[in-house]
Amino acid sequence: MTISQHYSKVSMLILAAAGLTACKSGQEQPMNILYIMSDDHSYQTISAYDDHLIQTPNIDRIANEGARFTNSFVANSISGPSRACMLTGKHSHANGFTDNASEFDGSQQTFPKLLQQAGYETAIIGKWHLTSAPTGFNYSEILIGQGDYYNAPFIRNGEQITSEGYVTDVTTDKAIDWLENKRDKNKPFCLLLHHKAPHRTWMPDLQDLELFSDAEFELPDNFYDDYAGRQAAAAQEMSIDKDMDLVYDLKLADKENTIHSRLETAGRNMNNNMTPEQRAAWDKHYDPIIADFKKANLSGKALAEWKYRQYLRDYLRVIHSVDRNIGRILQYLEENGLLENTMVVYTSDQGFYMGEHGWFDKRFMYEESFRTPLLVRLPGGKKGDIDKMVQNIDYGPTILDLAGVEIPADMHGVSFLPLLRGEDVPEWRTSLYYHYYEYPAEHAVKRHYGIRTDRYKLIHFYNDIDCWELYDLENDPKEMHNMYGKPGTEELTQELKKQLVALQTQYADTNAMQYNN
Repeated sequence: MTISQHYSKVSMLILAAAGLTACKSGQEQPMNILYIMSDDHSYQTISAYDDHLIQTPNIDRIANEGARFTNSFVANSISGPSRACMLTGKHSHANGFTDNASEFDGSQQTFPKLLQQAGYETAIIGKWHLTSAPTGFNYSEILIGQGDYYNAPFIRNGEQITSEGYVTDVTTDKAIDWLENKRDKNKPFCLLLHHKAPHRTWMPDLQDLELFSDAEFELPDNFYDDYAGRQAAAAQEMSIDKDMDLVYDLKLADKENTIHSRLETAGRNMNNNMTPEQRAAWDKHYDPIIADFKKANLSGKALAEWKYRQYLRDYLRVIHSVDRNIGRILQYLEENGLLENTMVVYTSDQGFYMGEHGWFDKRFMYEESFRTPLLVRLPGGKKGDIDKMVQNIDYGPTILDLAGVEIPADMHGVSFLPLLRGEDVPEWRTSLYYHYYEYPAEHAVKRHYGIRTDRYKLIHFYNDIDCWELYDLENDPKEMHNMYGKPGTEELTQELKKQLVALQTQYADTNAMQYNN
């Protein structure tokens, strides 16, 4: 019997009997679930984790009134695959959605489908990004592809509709409207509220444009990483210095058309959805920045550091809007008597680089993109930190466990509901498996898989490359020194490879095993 199955038995019996059964008699309601997920929200920009860049009081409220997971990770650090792992409770090779060029098989088992069968009202509002139409939801109102920051079209239950306003506000409006007007209030609900923000290109809400304008952020101490001993890290194309686009990413689309870049066309078209009034407010902010940038005529390190600081200003402005809207949804729950019967989850589909190693984006198994924030407010549950290693394949099993629904044996994840209840689980996992597939593709991050324990990380980059990396996270938390092949690491390496094979066997990732050597 697995950890998940063992602890699910008690939860399932208690909640199924006293929850859904009682619901039919009108005596009490089982727990609702509000799962909030942003896109590319780094744990470094949530003040519950790190307050040196921004304050996020509303997101922090979830942590202050609930649990903060300090070792939360993903299984594949890229948007669509991460979402597929969350929905299915399975690693990418098993759910079939390995990269963003894939199409999600909506006929397969997902936790929303199982909740539906158990009597829950299910909804997905916001970013979907899985190509195929949502299944397993009583209601869906999703962005098209990546979505737009301004006046984004949505697809509501299969029909395209228009919207007006800033996407984070609009998505929250739609979530509150569903909670108030569109759901069956005789049923418990599971609402997946998926924000587009803060996905590239980090376009702020007009009311937030002046925030952080005078902030001069310190460079990460490894901003000028030379990637010595890390061949795959040296080969990437996600450098703020070399790859962050002046027009597309940094909004330097000058009216004189003298600033040119690789993604210039996309950058000059990204405001096309704006109304004239929105565009006027946008230009009022960015035109002086463009003029100052042209006058400064920066190059070398001065240009790289300007790009870094402008990137952070826009990214943090977008986060400020996310935090404000988290406050709105929490206020709605509280004012409508729902907060004390709803588990509230806040997370991201993966981590993100805030200039560490000189980068933006994600994809690598290195800590900044592998880690993801996870804050959970469970009424009556644990308050404080949880340091056990959890992964986004665990979200579905945990939600099913809370609902009293049996966790399918083929799910790779395990329920961390016992941890949320403050229970001691001595047999908890001691290692995590990761596998990234999207190469060749944007940002040129090589395919790789690996294992992470509480102290060590072993990564194998494969396909058109064959190199291993080994890190001691206790003595080298920023992963600057690859120890693989160094004298004295032979025994450790063999033990980690043995554990890696055991995880690949456990999850039946047989294709990866052919690259082990």
